[in-house]
Amino acid sequence: MDIAILETGYVGLVTGACLAEIGHNVYCQDCDKEKIERLKNGKIPIYEPYLERLVIENKKKRRLFFTDSLKEAICSSVVVFICVGTPPLENGEADLSAIERVTREIAHYSESYKLIIEKSTVPVQTGLWVERTFKIYRLKEIDFDVASNPEFLREGQAVFDFLHPDRIVIGVQSKRAEELLREIYRPIIDRSFNCPIHKECPENEPIPLIVTDIKSAELIKHASNSFLATKISFINAISDICEKTGANIKDVAYGMGLDRRIGKDFLNAGIGFGGFCFPKDLKAFIKISEKCGYDFRLLKEVERINEGRVFLVIEKLKNGLWILKDKTIGILGLSFKPNTDDIRLSPSLKICRLLLKEGAKIRAYDPKAVERAKRELKSQQITYCSSPYEVAKGADALVLCTEWEEFKDLNWKKIKSLMLYPFILDGRNMLEKQKMKDLGFEYVGMGI
Repeated sequence: MDIAILETGYVGLVTGACLAEIGHNVYCQDCDKEKIERLKNGKIPIYEPYLERLVIENKKKRRLFFTDSLKEAICSSVVVFICVGTPPLENGEADLSAIERVTREIAHYSESYKLIIEKSTVPVQTGLWVERTFKIYRLKEIDFDVASNPEFLREGQAVFDFLHPDRIVIGVQSKRAEELLREIYRPIIDRSFNCPIHKECPENEPIPLIVTDIKSAELIKHASNSFLATKISFINAISDICEKTGANIKDVAYGMGLDRRIGKDFLNAGIGFGGFCFPKDLKAFIKISEKCGYDFRLLKEVERINEGRVFLVIEKLKNGLWILKDKTIGILGLSFKPNTDDIRLSPSLKICRLLLKEGAKIRAYDPKAVERAKRELKSQQITYCSSPYEVAKGADALVLCTEWEEFKDLNWKKIKSLMLYPFILDGRNMLEKQKMKDLGFEYVGMGI
């Protein structure tokens, strides 16, 4: 099938590469001409495991194309996925101006039937506006459908999640749209493609395809992200109670997670969630609820708890070091989660900014996100390092902010010898407390 992907951000590029991998002809469009030229040359603007391989291989097979021309992408395709950004406005609502803009462009350039699919995360009822906008701006009385197909991709595991999803949700209002979407995802649903990534694939269990109305599909995405954010803030609140009572949050979370009704995922206490999706979607869902006449106070508290986590880190550092001014603090991890270079709304960067306000000096390292962090955080008080050992040299404390796998296997005895004072704040409870104490560290975790 001929498919257009409008904009090649995280969602668009992963969606385009994976749809090409399962056999479709995909035209990825972006207005950023420099980005398109880099993609044509096989240079990927983001770090995502396996993505570069999929892009290069499917370009060679002539199933994946890149263009800066909206007209070319739209006219070459029957199906158009809208993957543009929906960043938050100052009041927390999603900015839908890009959705409106590309819908007008689709209407302008379409000369035959089009299935327009919302892939971007949008407020409920956006589909109605997309339909209305297309009708107003189309130049010909052509037939079209609007559908919602929310993404559930985790950064760092996005390719795997696309090819082996927990479920596929499609919101449609016609049989034709449903059949087209079924055809698009058939290779994934019936597992008739060869998995291209070197990871143990799930058993051949059927993948649920949920067919619903457009409004319900739109709401599923926001409700899912908000629920997961709630689990994170809940376990972080429990970790604070653990500290006050002498309990161990790891044991509490383990005991909770064995309950099948609860599950173990998203029960890791720490410095809070970041990234672009959860904070943005949480704010947007709160505003959506307000517009509907519902005060979602539960989600407001979820947001409040999360925003307070970075201040707790500063408090813990002060409890261990007293004065932070002129102290050297080592930061391990800058991305908001492992296996990505995404630093958007990263708790680590928030901690860095608070430390700078306290007058501290920072030495920082991340396996993938240093270059992005350099563009975001520019200060003479920050030294970006090439290894964790360089970070530790002369440090008064280390803060482990991102649970990169390589941090588990560090030579901690060597780290201790390099530090001015062996104080470590494990913001992700990644290390073994007793092992670190046996090595001579003053170890502080989150709820342990």
